[in-house]
Amino acid sequence: MPSQTFSRPENRELDMKEQKRANASKHLEPIFRSVPSGSAGSIPGSPIYIGDRAPTEAAFSLIQYDSDDISFITPDNIEEVFAMLEDGMVNWVNVNGFADLDLLKRFGGFFKLDSLTIEDILNTEHRPIVEDFGRYLLVITKMLSMKPDGSIEYEQVSIVLMPNVVLTIQEVPGDCFGPVRERLRTGTGRLRRTGTSFLAYALLDVIVDRYFAVLEALGDRLVGFDDTSGSAHDASSFMAGLQAVKAELNHFRRIVWPVRDTVGVLLHSESELLDDKLEPFLRDLQENCVQVIEALESYRETATGIQEVYFSSVSNRMNEVMKVLTIISTIFIPLTFIAGVYGMNFTYMPELGQRWAYPAAWGLMVSIAIGMISYFKRKKWF
Repeated sequence: MPSQTFSRPENRELDMKEQKRANASKHLEPIFRSVPSGSAGSIPGSPIYIGDRAPTEAAFSLIQYDSDDISFITPDNIEEVFAMLEDGMVNWVNVNGFADLDLLKRFGGFFKLDSLTIEDILNTEHRPIVEDFGRYLLVITKMLSMKPDGSIEYEQVSIVLMPNVVLTIQEVPGDCFGPVRERLRTGTGRLRRTGTSFLAYALLDVIVDRYFAVLEALGDRLVGFDDTSGSAHDASSFMAGLQAVKAELNHFRRIVWPVRDTVGVLLHSESELLDDKLEPFLRDLQENCVQVIEALESYRETATGIQEVYFSSVSNRMNEVMKVLTIISTIFIPLTFIAGVYGMNFTYMPELGQRWAYPAAWGLMVSIAIGMISYFKRKKWF
């Protein structure tokens, strides 16, 4: 995001920033022990990146605001972030990228984050949780988006809530927080007039809202499979696509259940970092999670129903084919018997010497075939 400034106070001078930067550098205490990435049996609290993506270089953004002023800043390095923090404003620090573990050590050291917090943040396979460390709350959740190929992309987002600071740490650049930034920029709603807990709630709310968009996309895919379930001719392609949607639904469900529990923990938390007025908003957020779960259950049942309908249609088509083949085979059984009898090479077969024997045999076989077809039609067997 490009740097923008909106009505910042004039008393923030360069010499004050330099002084803050100098003071901040004194607090950069590396409180973590480095362990080679991926090593088994490492010390608890070791900063090890665990994920299926190549880690990207860290990038920072800082949004500072109160009811009157707001600033959007893109610092060049982590020292500038530390130097620009303001005690009298809400400071939203966003970090993208886990490539530099030493930088994350310094980041955690400055904000006095527990070593287990950094370990959980770097483990992108971590299930959504809430942990209360007293001085701060750690919320780990999952942000979802649709890829061009129709699959779901999962990204872990860690939110650290402090008295005047909210930290968001993500795997890669790009997120769904645009509506929150726009509300902060325009000053609409109560977000600019409230503290850090409302900002953390707003971030969780927009993440859950994205779940509905992903659900809608999955629903559209299911509708497509439902429309073609009775006429699909490429069975392997149809079943592979439907199984892929079912797998996405199952994975989605495994993500949303702990997110609902996470919101429930926040709702019943007694932490002083959470504003008492936040309770109805968290309750609404929990209801949204329940709606997502109910929709997922419905979609899973729909996917199973589509699969059953497809198997039924395939079975019906197979039955039709088998019925036709069976009728043909049944008609030819007596014809084959007659042809077999008169195909025997016995010398004294009475009919062999008669001029009418050959057409009579044909007439008999045709009559039997017509009679059997008429009988099958009266029985409505075809």
